[in-house]
Order: sequence, then structure tokens, then C-alpha cells
Amino acid sequence: MTTPTGHIQIVSEMPAAGDGEFLHLGRVFDDSVATTGHGDELRLGPGDLVFCDPARHRSPRFTADCRMTVLRLPRRHLALSEADLDRVTGMTVPGGEGVGALVSALLITLATEAEAHGTRMIGQLTRSAADLLVVLVMELLQTEAEEDIPDQTSPGSEILDRIKTYVDEHLKDPDLSPQSIARANRISVRYLHKLFQDDGITVSQWVRRRRLDSCKWDLSRTPNRRTTVAAVAHRWGFSSPAHFSRTFKDAYGMSPREWQALAS
Repeated sequence: MTTPTGHIQIVSEMPAAGDGEFLHLGRVFDDSVATTGHGDELRLGPGDLVFCDPARHRSPRFTADCRMTVLRLPRRHLALSEADLDRVTGMTVPGGEGVGALVSALLITLATEAEAHGTRMIGQLTRSAADLLVVLVMELLQTEAEEDIPDQTSPGSEILDRIKTYVDEHLKDPDLSPQSIARANRISVRYLHKLFQDDGITVSQWVRRRRLDSCKWDLSRTPNRRTTVAAVAHRWGFSSPAHFSRTFKDAYGMSPREWQALAS
């Protein structure tokens, strides 16, 4: 971490890959003060969590007397985009409530009792910490997205919300298209495109994103591979397994099989 005279004690062997391939989560020990990339002061209490990345501008800078345990988790375990990593970096989480409390407790256990337990036990705790971290990140991103929604919604945004709900309910329909969506919601195709354009995305991109999210969730629930990647893709409206694999990798940086293997 960025401290002028900070001392680092390495509990586990550092991976050979560069910092850019990892997400950093710090758990502070005492009342600490940090400075954000915009110069604002950030105060953290014992057990609080903060997402850090020395390579990113949003990462906070800590004073010399700050002590923390840092978990370095390979980014591939989270399948986060660069935009989501930028949003998460610098976020803080109270360590005394909710998922933050669970992650905080696991991190301190890993740091203080690593030598007292065998490799198998530490491996299980590490996997649990990684799983909880995925939940925590998704919760933070969802909360931020909800806070960005204005209190007063226009008629157009209400229609768009209704259409997105309709899309979610019909993702498994391989014939889902702008024409069928517009017809079911009694609007013109032209107006449908305008609604999504004002939202910064196309209709097809939204449908594809929601289908990919559903496939990703399904694949994470079938680590024993009883359900094939092709079957999951077909279930959520992808007619071509090859096209699905390419689209999935473009979105998440890994193939569906690699994601399914990580889930196991």
C-alpha cells in the first residue's frame, strides 16, 4: 500500500503476476485516515474495508501509521470489466455489518491464523473469502447504480423500465427481437430504439447483456458440468454455441468453460 514509511509483512507467497491482474481489498486495524484521488479526506475505523489499486487514480493514499491486511484476488475470479474495476476502486465498506462484516472477519482470520492451520483449511477459507468478495462487489455496484437513478422519472423512463422487465421475462425466447418487443409493448420499433438510445445502449446490446448475465449465473451454479455450456447457451436464447462463446469471452475476458471451471 502507499505509505511513506509503511511496513509490509507478507503472510502468503506473492503471485508472480503483476498488480494489474489483481483486485486489492484492504482491512484496516485501527482508526485510519486516507486521501482520495480528488484530495478528499477518508476516515476508516477498525475492521473497515477499502478497495485499492496503486495503478488507478481513484485509489486512496494512506498515512504512514496505517496498518492493514490486504487480500489480492485475481481479477479473473470476478470477471469484472475495466469500467467496473474503476468504479469499485476507492470504495469503502463498513466492517461491522452485512457482507462487509463477514469479509472483514475472514480476512483477519486468514492473516492471523494462517500458520496455525493446514493448507486445506486455509484453502477453504480463501475460497469462502473470494465467494463473499464477489457478492460484496456485486452489491456495491448495484447500490451505486440505484443511487444514480433520479428520483423523478419521466414517462419515457417508466416505459423503458417496463420494456426491460418484459425482456427479462422473455430472454429464453430465441425469437425475441426489437419487432416482437415493440409489438408486445404497443409502441413503434422506431420509438423503442429511441428509448434505448437515450439510455446509452441499443436494444440488441441490452438483450445480449441480459442473456450473458443469465448464462454466467447458470454456469456458476453448475460447476459439476452436468449441464453443458451449449445447453446453457441454448436455454437463454443463443442459437449458436460458437457465437455465444465468442460473445461471452468478449464481455468477461474468458471463455464460458473457463468461467465454469473457476466456479468449481
